[in-house]
Amino acid sequence: MWNEFKEFINKGNVVDLAIGVIIGGAFGKIVTSIVDDLVMPPIGKVLAGIDFKALKLVIGTHVEADGKVTEVAIKYGNFIQTAIEFLIIAFVIFLLVKAYNRMRQAAPPPPPTPSEALLTEIRDLLKK
Repeated sequence: MWNEFKEFINKGNVVDLAIGVIIGGAFGKIVTSIVDDLVMPPIGKVLAGIDFKALKLVIGTHVEADGKVTEVAIKYGNFIQTAIEFLIIAFVIFLLVKAYNRMRQAAPPPPPTPSEALLTEIRDLLKK
């Protein structure tokens, strides 16, 4: 069982997936910061100073055993913020995949060597 586990861990796909998850988590924090700190404040300013994270629909209150009153609310502003973060992440991934595909197509195959060209010519003559 230990050997099977070592084989599983040593497969390239598992390691690549782990690296992708770690980098994705860090990238998610960067995008969250971009949305929270750079994108949403100007949008809130344009929309009369609205803080999207503060937008909510209070549907009631709840009194806890210690007498503390808490709101029961639908936080739709947080959903709007998360949706914007998702769109930014999806757009950046789209750009990365597009750039990767362009780089893969950019390198044309090298021309045949003189010996390959001569062998191709001989092959074509033999076919006739």
